[in-house]
Amino acid sequence: MNTPNPIRSPQECRSLIEDAGISIAEWARENRFSCGLVYQVLEGKRRCLRGQSHRIAVALGLKAGHLTDVQTLSQILAGLSRKEETM
Repeated sequence: MNTPNPIRSPQECRSLIEDAGISIAEWARENRFSCGLVYQVLEGKRRCLRGQSHRIAVALGLKAGHLTDVQTLSQILAGLSRKEETM
């Protein structure tokens, strides 16, 4: 049975990263995110609705969501609209 990942607080994320013995900047680089933007997300200075800040929040477990690129999402949406047309 798949249980969804719990939503974490920014402090929980910081603690998990620090407990792993790495810096936030190193985590950001390893995940190909802007270090400054990761700090802004953790400090609550970004709303994380779209773009890289959304991807950072999802990767950190700060919010539920999907890490889907634009092309993949377009293909999914195109497939859904084709199914609706045949109904």
